[in-house]
Amino acid sequence: MPKSSKKVVPQEKQKVPIWLWGIIAVGAVLIVMALISSSQAASTTAPQVSGKPVLQVDKEKVDLGDVPLGQTVSVSFELTNTGDQPLQLTKKPYIEVAAGC
Repeated sequence: MPKSSKKVVPQEKQKVPIWLWGIIAVGAVLIVMALISSSQAASTTAPQVSGKPVLQVDKEKVDLGDVPLGQTVSVSFELTNTGDQPLQLTKKPYIEVAAGC
């Protein structure tokens, strides 16, 4: 069988247009935002307890370590009603400081 006399010429790499990269980036951002939104919606819609309100706190204890006198510190808590009934606070919330603090 005779060898082919044709030479293989490599093709030039085609550059991807910049606008196509922009569309791909925007699409990726939209997909990530949709995934985050759906995971947050799924976690907050289904009540964990039925027939009554239930208060869930994201942290039960906070250790701020040694705080010098006069220095201001702050802590935030996320409160969630995991029941299927409305949660009503009848008294103002208060902070309890443990002994030895």
